[in-house]
Amino acid sequence: MYNDKVMEHFMNPHNVGELENADGVGTYGSPVCGDMMQISIKVEDDKITDAKFKTFGCGSAIASSSVATDMIIGMTIDEALELTNKQIINELGGLPAVKVHCSVLADHAIKSAIYDYAQKTGKTYKGLEGFDPNADEDDHHDLPEDE
Repeated sequence: MYNDKVMEHFMNPHNVGELENADGVGTYGSPVCGDMMQISIKVEDDKITDAKFKTFGCGSAIASSSVATDMIIGMTIDEALELTNKQIINELGGLPAVKVHCSVLADHAIKSAIYDYAQKTGKTYKGLEGFDPNADEDDHHDLPEDE
């Protein structure tokens, strides 16, 4: 059911934990599966220098958190805001269709962490336009229909 890369990130996840004095923290959960994800980020000169996650959930949620934090470390805020759940899935080498929502959780938790950072620093980012970290968690409008 899961490929080797997903299993590797599940069994040996990267960036587990919480950053002390994080610049931004985002939490997101899905009542569909009961998974909860928290991502914390450190930012210097508009670049994400570190990211950690805490996830309560299935193997796909843990793997998605692990690979997503790997991906955003070193990115600028704007680059991280452009990251999509499809890119997370591709980086993992694919997820079963019933687990695609786990990549959406990671995508949303990253945006929530950046939103928190933007609120604390008074910065605005084009990638956050229209983003509501408290949007109804049942609203998975960015889930691909055909995957």
